[in-house]
Amino acid sequence: MAEVVFGGNAGSTSAEPPAERRRRQGASQQELLVGETRGGGRHHGEVIVEEEELNLKYGAHHVIKLFTPVTMCMAVVVATISSITYYTEKGTYLVYTPFHEETDDAGTLAWQALANAGIMLGVIAVMTGLLVLAYKYRCTKLIHCWLFMSSLMLLFLFSYLYLAEVLKAYNLPMDYITLAVVIWNFGMVGMISIYWKAPLFLQQAYLIFISALMALIFIKYLPDWTTWAVLAVISLWDLFAVLAPFGPLRILVETAQERNEQIFPSLIYSSGMVYALVGMADTEREEEEGPVAPRRQGRTGSAGGEERGERESSGGGQRSRGETRQEGGEDARDGFSDTWVRENTERSRERAVRAGAGPRSGVVTELVEEDEEDKGVKLGLGDFIFYSILVGKASSYGDWNTTLACFVAILIGLCLTLVFLALFRRALPALPISIAFGLMFYFLTKEIVTPFCDALSSKQIFI
Repeated sequence: MAEVVFGGNAGSTSAEPPAERRRRQGASQQELLVGETRGGGRHHGEVIVEEEELNLKYGAHHVIKLFTPVTMCMAVVVATISSITYYTEKGTYLVYTPFHEETDDAGTLAWQALANAGIMLGVIAVMTGLLVLAYKYRCTKLIHCWLFMSSLMLLFLFSYLYLAEVLKAYNLPMDYITLAVVIWNFGMVGMISIYWKAPLFLQQAYLIFISALMALIFIKYLPDWTTWAVLAVISLWDLFAVLAPFGPLRILVETAQERNEQIFPSLIYSSGMVYALVGMADTEREEEEGPVAPRRQGRTGSAGGEERGERESSGGGQRSRGETRQEGGEDARDGFSDTWVRENTERSRERAVRAGAGPRSGVVTELVEEDEEDKGVKLGLGDFIFYSILVGKASSYGDWNTTLACFVAILIGLCLTLVFLALFRRALPALPISIAFGLMFYFLTKEIVTPFCDALSSKQIFI
């Protein structure tokens, strides 16, 4: 259902050229290579040691940056389940789950849960296949309309229902006019943050909230045993979709790599922000003016950078001092000082020299290099949703032992997934390990640990 990726794109296959693989490394490794080029006489063993230290620091940094949003999403779901009874009340179910498990027979519950999970899996597989086909044949308007309408419903309709239940649970008064103004502002800011431009922190907050909201919807409208069956089946589907040669998510990632495009921002959580270096000049201009300084690219994908490059080149490539000063002020407000610009310009120049990609005389060249200030790990929102479903469902039974056990199990599984990601350098499914650990910890804690603790407590035995 989703995947975890280092950097802007997933790692390539083993047939990828070494230069391309090196380009996809983190910014810290790029700085190390620049230092190696300048130093020239540095011993090879020292370079390897330093690179390993930077890799360790880089990996640990992004593990923490990924654990924080996952923890926040699960915490929102657990807090909502614990304080609002609306999401634990049954009686209404999704149309994809025709069997409502209204029996006590174990065999009947088992086949009904598996049947519901199979239907859900079929729906997810068909929708994923349609998404991949639409992307492969460049039906971008259809995809954006689909995602836009989904986000619109989540940020307006379901956010209204959520806020109404929160107000009821805490007995807080609010008139409908104020409620409409709040929902309108909340929804519009969310749509702008996800689909246009906004601070990265704001976009991440909205993606976390959307994931938590979807998890709460599934917890409410899925039968009890169907929820556990869906988690197990979706993990297997995720394994197939990402790793199989003809898996739909693998095809989606590889197609995005071939086109050098970013996957849709409403489906991916990124711990870093992507910037592009776009320079169009001939040899004489580069010798006179030097390389073009990096400018910020919004989260609208690579097309936005190309359009800006075309507009600037059609205008003669000349910008007034006032425009330059205004752009520099915007970069400074965003935290990009002149020092940062100079360092990235030097790094891009060194990479171009090492790759032998220097512009030839009389030939117009275009350098498009994804150079991130903080190259991020990307995690699909589906992972956030199903992690939160597991922990939220465990908390709905009121047992904090199982809730904490599932929480720890998911983080352990996510950590192992990131370790494998660093080793294999390719897109990996983020659900199987975490969900397997979560299900195992849940049933073991519920059937063994909790009864054992209750027995010790009843006999006043403290360990």
